[in-house]
Amino acid sequence: MYTLYYSPGTCAIATQVILFELGQEVKIVDRAHLSDFSEITPVKAVPVLVDGERTLTEGAAIILYLLAKHQNSLLPTQGFERQEAIQNLMFANATMHPAYSRLFFIAANIDDEVVKQSTLNKAADAISALWDYVENNLQTKMYLGGDSPSAADILLAVYATWGDYFPVDIRIGIRSRQMIESVHAMPSFQRTIEAQRIESEHNED
Repeated sequence: MYTLYYSPGTCAIATQVILFELGQEVKIVDRAHLSDFSEITPVKAVPVLVDGERTLTEGAAIILYLLAKHQNSLLPTQGFERQEAIQNLMFANATMHPAYSRLFFIAANIDDEVVKQSTLNKAADAISALWDYVENNLQTKMYLGGDSPSAADILLAVYATWGDYFPVDIRIGIRSRQMIESVHAMPSFQRTIEAQRIESEHNED
């Protein structure tokens, strides 16, 4: 069994969804309930996955590790289709994720409310432009992965929820919203949200 260190609402959700899609059992541990998370990883970032004696960090690297280890339909095994799927995964992790992260940074570090809102709006516009790119790539297919969800689709569906934390208007196209809603409805996604809810309630008792 894997052990996944997470924080609620983070991209660790995607890692857990993928584990369930791969038919793997996982023990989840909220990093907030550890006395010193730096003992797990000096970077103090989630997700962290423990596989036996191996401790893995960095979300995209963990996902690629899992998809290489277990048979799946989330990542093609060869050819340009595989390269394209990895490219989509890197776009989600290295381009869309940092764009959303700017919202959290701005909210936490700018005190002047007028300047904060203006800066948040500019960050939201940049995110909207990235969703335009996703929308364009979904013109002829339901998911970036084609007829079925890919790891990139799952990551993007998690990031899409982060805009709700801020007073901004992030424009997401119709096909992109359909993709997001479809991923959120996946049994593995629903199972992940429920598992994290139960874990959170258990730790509150």
